[in-house]
Amino acid sequence: MADQEKITINLGPVDLGQVDLLVDQGFYSNRTDFIRIAIRNQLQNHTNEVQRYTTEKFFVMGVLEFNRERLEEVKRSGKTLDIKLIGALIVSNDVTPSLAKDTFGKLKLYGILRAPNEVKQILQDLSRSR
Repeated sequence: MADQEKITINLGPVDLGQVDLLVDQGFYSNRTDFIRIAIRNQLQNHTNEVQRYTTEKFFVMGVLEFNRERLEEVKRSGKTLDIKLIGALIVSNDVTPSLAKDTFGKLKLYGILRAPNEVKQILQDLSRSR
């Protein structure tokens, strides 16, 4: 479950009542099951749009993880990371803010960002500035 993100939604009483009815009648095991399936169905309906966008804009889909050692290799190479990602960007706790500043260039992320608070702020600023 570590690769999942919790979200909160607001539903009106009639919509929620219909979900509860379907759960009670055994169509779904619980509210979460219903919502997860509904989201997957909507994503499947938009598969072509997502594929076209990721191809045209050179996005990667998945999970990228960086630790101190990997980022120090990037720094030694004299390069910076320009990341376009749909999924999750995970930066380990051993990455310092200065190392993040030195190694991350551009960032466009649709999804989850997990990093130490100071590093997260740097990456969020990068994402907003570009």
